[in-house]
Amino acid sequence: MKNKKIAPSILSANFAKLGEEIILLEKAGADLLHIDVMDGVFVPNLTFGAPVLKDIKKLTKLKFDVHLMITNPENLLKDFINAGADYLTIHVEATKKVENCLKIIKSSKVKAGISIKPNTKLDEIIPYLHLVDLVLIMTVEPGFGGQSFLTEQISKIKSLKKYITEKNLKIEISVDGGINQETAKLCTDADILVAGSYIFSKNYKTQIQSLR
Repeated sequence: MKNKKIAPSILSANFAKLGEEIILLEKAGADLLHIDVMDGVFVPNLTFGAPVLKDIKKLTKLKFDVHLMITNPENLLKDFINAGADYLTIHVEATKKVENCLKIIKSSKVKAGISIKPNTKLDEIIPYLHLVDLVLIMTVEPGFGGQSFLTEQISKIKSLKKYITEKNLKIEISVDGGINQETAKLCTDADILVAGSYIFSKNYKTQIQSLR
């Protein structure tokens, strides 16, 4: 079985030494760097802006998997594209201009992603799958790290995988929320696993390897 890509979420990093943390993650074998951008409106928390991405981009060769948990992402897409996003994911619940957002991302030669919250049905993103490179399934309510994995989301992941296979689409499935060694085993249809507190809790290399 092909190894999954592991994307550590820097939301769980020590922000006082973020640069050092990123260098350690790259040495530990991370495949991507997951960057959660929150605006305090779409989700009840605040994190990074585009200037932070621009600065840390200079420190690593890891690709940036940027997850926009912000309302009206169309207003800031260009900022994050210019700051160095390699994947740029928007939430279907966050804007009425989903198709327009995805087209802007794709036209900028950045991989376009779409994400859904646990309570959002898969049907909401089906109309946009021809425009995306990645679907991010949230297995916790977005906004905070350290939450428990919602096992009822497994059926959503399986249904999405079945649809992608039947339609012969080239889309990666990413799973984010409560990922650890045990819950990773449930995500057999995922291509990318996003993990925060689990990776940062112990030796980074050991933790990353345990998820593959």
